[in-house]
Amino acid sequence: MAQETEAQEEDRAGSWTRYLPLAILGAGMIAVFATGAHRLLSLETIVAYRDRLQELVAHYGPLSVIAYSATYVTAVALSVPGAVFLTILGGFLFGWLFGGTVAAVSATLGAICVFLIARTSIGDILIRKAGSRLSRLADGFRRDAFAYLLFLRLLPVMPFWLTNLAPALFGVRPQTFALATMIGVLPATFTFAVAGDGLDSVIAAQKVAYKACKASGRADCSYDLDLSTILTPQILAAFAALGVLALVPIAVKRWRGRSFDGREARP
Repeated sequence: MAQETEAQEEDRAGSWTRYLPLAILGAGMIAVFATGAHRLLSLETIVAYRDRLQELVAHYGPLSVIAYSATYVTAVALSVPGAVFLTILGGFLFGWLFGGTVAAVSATLGAICVFLIARTSIGDILIRKAGSRLSRLADGFRRDAFAYLLFLRLLPVMPFWLTNLAPALFGVRPQTFALATMIGVLPATFTFAVAGDGLDSVIAAQKVAYKACKASGRADCSYDLDLSTILTPQILAAFAALGVLALVPIAVKRWRGRSFDGREARP
C-alpha cells in the first residue's frame, strides 16, 4: 500500500510539473502584451535607436550577438509578433550573412522551445484522447511531416506560432521539426537580413526627409518605412514556388501509391 501511495504521489507530481513550462510561457506572453513591449518590434524603433544600437555592437562585440540571439529566441518562444523586424535588425547590425545566420538559428531555437513545451505538456495527452478523425489527420501529417512543415515555413499560410504548436500536437519527431524549420526559415530570413544590411542608407535618407518636414512646420511628419518595399510581388512569388516544390514529394508518393495499387488490382 505504501509503495502504491508513493507511486500515485509521484504521478501527481509529474502531472503537475509537466505543465509548469507551459504556465511560465503563458505568463511571459501575458506580461509582454500587457506592458506593450511587443510594440517595440518595429522599423520605427530601429530608426529611433539606430545610433545607440550601433554603439552597443561596437562596444560589446560578441556579447551583443548573444544578447540579440537571446532576445530573438525569447520573442519567438513567447510568440511575439514582429520577429521579422528582429531579422532586419540582425542584418542591419551584423551584416546580411552573419546576421541572417544568427537570426535563422535563433528562430529555429525559439520554435523548438515552443514545440518541446507543447509536446511534453499537452501533446501526449491530446494524442491519446484524440478521436479517430484527428488521429487519422495526425497519422497523415506524421507520414510526410518534413514536406508539410517545409511548405508551412516557406509559405506561411499559418502563423509562425501555430506552425510550432501543430506538429507537437500531432506527434512529429523533434529531429524532423528542427530540420524542416531550419531549412524553411532560411529564404525569408536572408531576404530580410539583406534588406536590413542596406537599411542604414534608407534610414539616413528618411532622417533627412523627416528633419526637412519638421523644419517646414508640418505636424504630420513621420518615417516612411514599410515592409511592402521589401516583400515585393516577385519575392512573394518565389516563396510560393518554393512552398509548392516542398509538396512535390508528397504528390509523387501519392501518385506512385495509386499507380501501384492499380497494378495490383489488375487480374
